[in-house]
Amino acid sequence: MSVTASPTSPALLPADATAFPRGRFDPFPAFIPSGGAIEAGYDALAERIVAAIPQGLRVLALDGFHGVDWDALRDGLDRALRAQGVEAAWWPTADALATPEVIAERIAPFLGGDDPLFGTHFPLGPDVFFDAGRLGALRIEAAVARGRAAGKENLAVVYGVGAGLVELHDALWYADVPKDVLQARAREGALPNLGAAEAAPFGDFYKRAYFVEWPALNRHKRRLLPDLDLFLDAQDPARPTAMDGDAFRAALRELSESPFRPRPWFFPGPWGGKFMQGHMGLDPEQPNFAWSFELITPENGITLEAGGERLECSFDCLMFQEHRRVLGEAARQFRYEWPLRLDYLDTISGGNLSVQCHPRPDYIRRAFGEAFTQDETYYISAAQEGARVYLGLHDDADPDAFRAELERSAATGEPADFERYVHSMPAKPHDLFLIPNGTVHFSGRGNLVLEISATPYIFTFKIYDYVRRDLQGNLRPLNLDRAWDNLRFERRGQWVRENLVARPEVIRAGDGWQEERLMNRPEFFYDIHRLTFEEEVEYATEGRALAVNLVEGDEVEVVAENGRRMPLRYLESMVVPAAAGRVRFANRGEGPCRLVIVFVRPGVGAALPLNDPIE
Repeated sequence: MSVTASPTSPALLPADATAFPRGRFDPFPAFIPSGGAIEAGYDALAERIVAAIPQGLRVLALDGFHGVDWDALRDGLDRALRAQGVEAAWWPTADALATPEVIAERIAPFLGGDDPLFGTHFPLGPDVFFDAGRLGALRIEAAVARGRAAGKENLAVVYGVGAGLVELHDALWYADVPKDVLQARAREGALPNLGAAEAAPFGDFYKRAYFVEWPALNRHKRRLLPDLDLFLDAQDPARPTAMDGDAFRAALRELSESPFRPRPWFFPGPWGGKFMQGHMGLDPEQPNFAWSFELITPENGITLEAGGERLECSFDCLMFQEHRRVLGEAARQFRYEWPLRLDYLDTISGGNLSVQCHPRPDYIRRAFGEAFTQDETYYISAAQEGARVYLGLHDDADPDAFRAELERSAATGEPADFERYVHSMPAKPHDLFLIPNGTVHFSGRGNLVLEISATPYIFTFKIYDYVRRDLQGNLRPLNLDRAWDNLRFERRGQWVRENLVARPEVIRAGDGWQEERLMNRPEFFYDIHRLTFEEEVEYATEGRALAVNLVEGDEVEVVAENGRRMPLRYLESMVVPAAAGRVRFANRGEGPCRLVIVFVRPGVGAALPLNDPIE
């Protein structure tokens, strides 16, 4: 059955609906800075090099993130340079890597042993991947090259991950690649881990990348950013785009005071639904879409556009340079980490999520090296008739019997009677369910959940997954021991209904508008408000960064103090940095608008702890 209208004023969808019309959601948003050009292609890069040689360019360090196609980048740039009469010497940093066996030994303490999913946050930079003697030899060669006169015959290019470690260079470029792109390459078996001899199964690749490689390379990127002469987007190895370093940093500065949308990305899953696929215009060849990474900053990018060309950088770049202006007061606690997460979980015409919980605050710190835990909420953006959210245990549930039932299912492959133990409630659009750490929960089929959460996003301890296989045919790992170390068994039906279901409270109102507080509980370090208005309303950041989502209405125009105007359409998410000051939300559609606004609670990290209770 098809639905004939996109529910920009949400109502319950028919339970048997399986197809949904295209809405106005833009899956490829871009920010247009007020200055700076974006160059495209290898000829432009070669021309930049040729112009810099008379000014003393002898050694170019071309650094970048793991996942860049370095062979394609070298070959394309070499062809363009030869056409300009430049025959460069190419020195790959891959030749200075330690052996795969040495790297594996060095990083083993951070990979969690036999745990298939979890490791511990790596605290150092990329030096761990290199052989000091080989890297030192490369540095000597760079010193020798810089002792010569600049000329077309004397150019050397140190290229690859860690090129900036050589230090002795005349120009520094950095090539980035979006994390969804590098993960797609890894899933295809085309991208081994950094320094590995061969490609690993994706789960092993991701664990090593998340816990070791990405933290190490992000520290390196943060150190290089102030000195970059050029920033490259290398996701299309046939036609990279680039921006002058000063112009790039100026664009980041402008972003820090302007509303903007990160680029979301989407992925199918064993429980995935069909609503996003239709409404957001996603690939119809995929079986479903389960996740939308709307605002999960470790994996989201920001797209800049100038002169019809686009360049994407990781959200981390903005935080590395402008975290104080972006976060305001909260930068004291969170530093370079954007702490608020927005994503969609689509189970409309799909299936149940796994039965799960998230770690307690000190558990996630001590076990995984994370700075804060994965407290979250479910805002129901759309729902089918009969949809439910599962939250907490039944009042009479016996935890020992529950575990025995789960272990029986895991041992025999027979389904478990989870509904005998897990409490559930009906779900409808605009409901908000609160899920503090340690609470058993999941979304049932038939919901489009806007997950509003703390940023950590992979620390889900699966308790039961219906003996269901993923899209590759594998059973997903369960985490019963970790879950039982973290579950708060006292959170049961009556307490859940009284404490974990939002009861909106009007805190401000004016002519044609009102602001409600949806959540204000000590277990969370963030608050959730909802702004309803008919025409327009001004909103002050008051030193807070805002994560915003249009949960009802066609389109809002967001106007900042600096004059920046950005559209926000139904179900789209936006960041309003603290330095934006005041913004004006203007209704550009039919009917009233509702915005969900999320921000870090004032005083967190000073007068208030991150979590209470914390244990």
